[in-house]
Amino acid sequence: MTQPVEGETRTFERTFTVEDVQQFGELTGDDQSRHTEPDENGRVMVQGLLTATLPTKLGSDNDVLASTMELDFRRPVFTGERITCRSTYDTVVERDDRYEFTSDVVCENDDGDTVLTTTTEGLIWKDE
Repeated sequence: MTQPVEGETRTFERTFTVEDVQQFGELTGDDQSRHTEPDENGRVMVQGLLTATLPTKLGSDNDVLASTMELDFRRPVFTGERITCRSTYDTVVERDDRYEFTSDVVCENDDGDTVLTTTTEGLIWKDE
């Protein structure tokens, strides 16, 4: 566990593949044609909740236990697009056994278009 610090930003990048979208569709049942049939450029649209795994990955890296995540899907994401996700701690309150925090997350494609934003509230337990 790394102590969270107000203003600290963490970053994660990922490019989803057609196989990622297919596997997520099989797991969740979200297999609409937009997720299974390629467009004229050979891409398929990534499920919104698959895109939302990016902020989840950032939280997992710091042992976050999220209590609230408010997701705002701004633009579709397609396979082959690199998505960069940045999470910044807005507030951090230290308690005896944990840190309580809020963070803002912005995920963008390589064109700088915002595809997903989220505000997260949660906690990080201190090491014993």
